[in-house]
Amino acid sequence: MTIAITRQVSSRFNECEITHINRTPIDLDIARKQHQEYVKTLAEIGCQVIELPEQKDLPDSVFVEDTAFILPEVAVITRPGADSRRPETETIIQALSPYRPLIHVSAPATVDGGDILVLGKNIYIGMSTRSTVEAAKRLQSLLDIYGYKVIAVELSECLHLKTAVTQVDDKTLLINKKWVNSMYFGEYQLIEVDSSESFAANCLPIKDFIIYPNTFPRTQEKLEQRGFKVKSVQLDELAKAEGAVTCCSLIIE
Repeated sequence: MTIAITRQVSSRFNECEITHINRTPIDLDIARKQHQEYVKTLAEIGCQVIELPEQKDLPDSVFVEDTAFILPEVAVITRPGADSRRPETETIIQALSPYRPLIHVSAPATVDGGDILVLGKNIYIGMSTRSTVEAAKRLQSLLDIYGYKVIAVELSECLHLKTAVTQVDDKTLLINKKWVNSMYFGEYQLIEVDSSESFAANCLPIKDFIIYPNTFPRTQEKLEQRGFKVKSVQLDELAKAEGAVTCCSLIIE
């Protein structure tokens, strides 16, 4: 059983953190409807969805990915880079504790889950405005016992590592080479986003499907031409808060 943990959109969503895009008004009703369709899609492809209640005073809390990342052996509770987001981890600890032993990133290190890309025994961490070298060192010390190697990755012009590159399958990555150097991922086949769709590198592979935003049709066509089965979702209202398809769930295999 694949479990997907999600959280309902905060009524203060318009107060979310913004880093690399201009702030524009978010229609809360539309954002909630789009999130509901995203949750419905997770269920349709066979996930057991655990939907956590809204946290009204935590504007970014719908983006549960940033609070943790999950390995076969343990779940790692992060220490988000934005002060306003650190309280989000409290309820995530409760939600994850039945499924994995928990380990924690401690101060002064900071890391957002959106900066973590796990590829086999390699854990890539984006050196963004939210994640630090101290976090990379801390993660290596925590996870060395399980045989993981933590690799710091330089980024430019984007919020998180997963804004620039995500996994499509065991051999393939979707990447914006303008935001992250492809040399880090030399052993993988790379699908480059269409040049007109800078934010198109974020996809969510679950079971036999790729959950993907419908706002990037040219890059979606590239995925489909490679034989991947794409489940399109509309998340353009959540994208106004720098959200994407991986951001809105924690997946437990």
